[in-house]
Amino acid sequence: MFKVENLRFTYPKNKEETIRGLSFEIAKGEIFGFLGPSGAGKSTTQKILIKLLEDYQGMISYNGANIAELDDSFFEDIGVSFEMPIHFSKMTAMENIQFFIKLYKRHHDVEYLMKRLGLWEDRDKMVSEYSKGMKIRLNFVRAMLNSPQMLFLDEPTNGLDPSNAMILKEMIKEFRAQGGTVFITSHIMADIDQLCDRVAFIINGEIVEMDSPRNLKIKYGKRTMKVEYKENGKTVLEEFPMDNIGQNEAFLKLLKTKDIETIHSGETTLEDIFIQVTGVGLNHE
Repeated sequence: MFKVENLRFTYPKNKEETIRGLSFEIAKGEIFGFLGPSGAGKSTTQKILIKLLEDYQGMISYNGANIAELDDSFFEDIGVSFEMPIHFSKMTAMENIQFFIKLYKRHHDVEYLMKRLGLWEDRDKMVSEYSKGMKIRLNFVRAMLNSPQMLFLDEPTNGLDPSNAMILKEMIKEFRAQGGTVFITSHIMADIDQLCDRVAFIINGEIVEMDSPRNLKIKYGKRTMKVEYKENGKTVLEEFPMDNIGQNEAFLKLLKTKDIETIHSGETTLEDIFIQVTGVGLNHE
C-alpha cells in the first residue's frame, strides 16, 4: 500500500534532520505499528504520509503512484484519527459528522458507526458536553466516514475505558479483515501487541528495529521455561533452559510430582522491548 524509500525531512527552522533516511513498506491488508519515544519522528512521518508536510527528500509511493503527484482524490482513500480530538465544540456530534461527510464522495453508514461506539443516543448533544472518551470515539467515526482503504490512527484508544477500547480494537480488526490497511502509533503496548502484524521502532528519525511482535518477543526474550508450584504451602519458582526441555529429567519430574500453578516461557513483553530498543521508559514520554 505504501512504500517509503530513504525518506528525509528537516523542519524549516531546524538545522538537524527530524527524519533521517527511513525506508519501509506497508502491505495491503496489514496493521503496521510505528513506535518510538516522543520526538522520535512518528508524527512527522505520519504527516508526510498523509500529505500534510511536503518538502521532503526520498520517494513515497501509494498503490504504486508517487504521492507527490497525487491530487485530492488521495484524501478520498484515507481516514485519519489524530491523537487530540478536534471537533467543533459548539455543534452537536451529528452536526460535526454532517459537516465532514460532505467533504467526501463515498460515505459510511454513520448510524452503524455511532451505535457501535455507543454514541448514537448522544448524537444531538453538544460536543462540548462530551467526555474525553466520547470525543475520541467520535474521532474514530470521523476517520471512517469516507469508507477509507487506509487508516492512520494516532493513539486511538488513549483515554478510553477497557470496554470501549475493546470495541474500537474489534472495529480496527474488522476493517483489516475487509481488506483495509492501518498505520498506527501508540504508547499502549498491549494494543500494539493485539493489533499489529508488524511493528517498527524509530529513534531520532531512524528505524532501529522492525518485525512482527511475535518474532521480536522471541528475539529479545530468554529461551527459558519458568514453573511455579506449591510446596509446603509456599509458592516455589524454578527456571529451566528451553533447549531439549523434553529430555530435561528435573523438569519432567517436577511436572509429574508437583502441584503446578503456572508455566511460562521466557518470552518478553513489547514494553520491555520498547525500553530495551529505545532506552526510554513509557511513563517518561
